[in-house]
Amino acid sequence: MPEFNAELVQAVLPFIGIGFLAQLVDGALGMAFGVIANTSLLAMGVPPALASSYVHIIKAFTGGIGGVSHILHKNIDWKLCLRLSLSGMAGGVLGAVVLTNIHAEVAKPFVLAYLTLIGLYILWRGFGHAIAERNATVVEPVGALGGFLDATGGGGWGPVVTSNLLIQGHNPRLTVGTVNLAEFFLAIAVSAAFILSLGFKDFTAPVIGLLIGGIIAAPAGAWLTKHIPARPLMIMVGIVLTLTSMFGIYKAVF
Repeated sequence: MPEFNAELVQAVLPFIGIGFLAQLVDGALGMAFGVIANTSLLAMGVPPALASSYVHIIKAFTGGIGGVSHILHKNIDWKLCLRLSLSGMAGGVLGAVVLTNIHAEVAKPFVLAYLTLIGLYILWRGFGHAIAERNATVVEPVGALGGFLDATGGGGWGPVVTSNLLIQGHNPRLTVGTVNLAEFFLAIAVSAAFILSLGFKDFTAPVIGLLIGGIIAAPAGAWLTKHIPARPLMIMVGIVLTLTSMFGIYKAVF
């Protein structure tokens, strides 16, 4: 029988909790897994490029399970999912290709400032302004931009895509579910090269913990999306988007 490793268990457990929380928020609101997971890995001293690759590999697993859960709960707009997946994968591959030739960090504060304003606007709509639902019309540019930023920065798909679809008036429940499912295909495309180069020895305790916690939480996030009413869902999206974007601005500037 394999020997019980108490030190490994102690190292993994905190990250199981972080992964569970990150995926629960992401599965329910369509954003924040990349931000929470990437931040926790960087705090442990993992180099930024390696942290980004880990996050995408983890999202390939958690996104698949979360996507299936959203399908079962009927949270998917299939036409929108196809458009987002194709454009997101194209943007993600482009981002991975040009990452070594541009300094994406230069634009990060401006993108985060934009997302902060979008978060405040979503909050305004959620708290008082009437919510008039209509199908989103600007999809491919949003998907391509979200995929590009996600590939170059280790996160950004959910905040960019979910928020922009919501301000266009798309149904909140279908937006969150569809964005989660499309993220699975994006993660597969972006992480393909990393998977070929990484061995199991590179999957350290933080990565294993985040993966376990994320997989456990994925079905619960889809269930929450189905049962949270549209207005509270928008308010929670606005709060998470605003706070994470403002925190990102603080880290980028200071």
